[in-house]
Amino acid sequence: MSIPAAYAAVVIVWSTTPLGIVWSSESVPPVMAAFLRMAIAAFIGFIIIKWRRIPLPWNKQAVHVYSCSVLGVFGAMLCTYLAARSIPSGLISVVYGFSPLISGLLAQRILGDSTFTKMRWLATFIAVIGLVIVCMNDLAVKGNGWSGIVFILMAVFLFSSSAVLVKRSSVNLHPFATTVGALLLSLPLYAVSMLLLDSPVSVSEWGIRSLMSITYLALFGSLIGFVSYFYVLQNLSPSTVALVTLITPVFAILLGAWFNNEVIGWPLVVGASCVVLGLVIYHWGDLLLSRITGGDRVIK
Repeated sequence: MSIPAAYAAVVIVWSTTPLGIVWSSESVPPVMAAFLRMAIAAFIGFIIIKWRRIPLPWNKQAVHVYSCSVLGVFGAMLCTYLAARSIPSGLISVVYGFSPLISGLLAQRILGDSTFTKMRWLATFIAVIGLVIVCMNDLAVKGNGWSGIVFILMAVFLFSSSAVLVKRSSVNLHPFATTVGALLLSLPLYAVSMLLLDSPVSVSEWGIRSLMSITYLALFGSLIGFVSYFYVLQNLSPSTVALVTLITPVFAILLGAWFNNEVIGWPLVVGASCVVLGLVIYHWGDLLLSRITGGDRVIK
């Protein structure tokens, strides 16, 4: 796989996943939709592991990594599917843009990473202001929309926590093994959640768009997207990879408007722009500041 193709795959998958989640739970109960997605992905992933003879260990260290990954595969995804019932796909992508900021805060606390700089606190403040502006959009948040906001914020927190906890582990597992192990552990949790949270819906009422979305998310969102992301992460600089979090909210908002008739109001545009600006400052603000102050010293 070429690096440009892998990068394009990550952008496409991350941009289309929020809309896919909304469509997949359109006629299929949300937890059932998530369960089917993960079950298909686990089945295909397990076949690939056997075919490529990739080790899938179940020792204590490996299970710990899988369990940390389940926070994202089950916890974050369950909350995202529940949120998709009441908020548009573009808003889901915008809130997920917070994950680098939350991951940075958690990494400082859990991994002992360097303290947040003033520029990163400024970035977080600007992004939070953007989220507040988005939530003020009556066209985007209505009815049970506020419960959707709570669910998606929980999802991003769990997603970020999972990433930091996996990073803390010293176990070196193949990405496919981590994915399949986490998927297998998540399936019983999804099964129990279906019984507790889903309303019964006859299979005959499931729409073709929901079923196609579930299949797409299983193949691309849970397998190809994951592998492509790790491939890009191994071959490109972190700053280049970070561009994905800036690009995908814009694409997701446009896709939601074009294909799902989601209204793009000015609060959504302004708020999303603030979130993107916050991410830019978070990733490159300190570098730009150091160059400016360095230049000043040279001038002096």
